Amino acid sequence: MNELITIKNLSKTFNKVEAVKDVSFKIKKGEFLGIQGHSGSGKSTLLGLLAGLEKANSGKITYNGSDLTNMNEDELALFRRENVGVVFQSFNLIPTLNIIENIALPLFPLNISKNEMIERARKIAKDVGLSHRLTHYANELSGGEQQRVAIARALINNPKVLFADEPTGNLDSKTGKKIIELLKELNREKELTVVMVTHDNEIAKNSDRIIEMKDGGVIR
Repeated sequence: MNELITIKNLSKTFNKVEAVKDVSFKIKKGEFLGIQGHSGSGKSTLLGLLAGLEKANSGKITYNGSDLTNMNEDELALFRRENVGVVFQSFNLIPTLNIIENIALPLFPLNISKNEMIERARKIAKDVGLSHRLTHYANELSGGEQQRVAIARALINNPKVLFADEPTGNLDSKTGKKIIELLKELNREKELTVVMVTHDNEIAKNSDRIIEMKDGGVIR
């Protein structure tokens, strides 16, 4: 596998507290990487930096040769739209939109027809096992189904990397296992690079490689 993302001496401070301290490692294309650590270890902040949602105070993130740390907000927004999908612990679905509309939502700023949006959303919904729920609303779905919608929405722009922040955190263990199986399937069949944050040892074991964080730094 080729290197996709290189992180070098990355640091981020909030109110004089170093959330991420001098972190360096590399992520390979097609890898399923787990970032593990207890609450407050800096893992979610690191994920936000890697996804272009946060700006580092120092250090460098290189994505396919492009330096994220030197991009302005407009450039970062374009980078995220073309390269990154993000899934959070909370599903963040819009309750007034049905499932296919929630999935298609990231396409609305693009200059494409509504029919194309719907067709793309249908295809992604099928990939995550939601073809039978497209006209339903979020409050009519189980937690696992809502997380599948969130994953489908993150995939709608065909990202190179999927960042998942505690994707099973609001789910029971059985449903969480199914979500991890889905992420592994996407990683394997679509060669999608997956970077997943978790505090759960059993969930982390599903990764190809685990980076462990403590007090903002990488310890393993």
